[in-house]
Amino acid sequence: MAAAESGRPRQSRGRAADAMRSAAEQLAELLGRAPESVSALRPTDEGGWQADVEVLELERIPETTSVMASYRVALDERGDLVSYERTRRYTRGQIDRRS
Repeated sequence: MAAAESGRPRQSRGRAADAMRSAAEQLAELLGRAPESVSALRPTDEGGWQADVEVLELERIPETTSVMASYRVALDERGDLVSYERTRRYTRGQIDRRS
C-alpha cells in the first residue's frame, strides 16, 4: 500500500524533488527563460515550498560575464506557483564572499 493510500503523508524526499521541478518549470513558463538550477528549497509553515531558482538573464562571451538572476519562488501545498520575485542579479563568474 502506498504512503498516500495508508493515510501517511508522502515522504519528503519525493515531495522536495517534485517541488524543485515544479518551481523551475512554472518560473520558466512565466519568464520565458529556462532556469539553470534550484539553489535552495525549504518547506513553509503553510505546507508549501519556497525555492531560490537561478536563471540566465543575459548571455555574454566569455560565459563568466553572463548576467544571472536569483528568483525566490513560493509554491502552495499543491505545488502551484503563488508568487515570485527577483532577489539578486550577478555575473556568472562572481563568487559569494562570507565573512
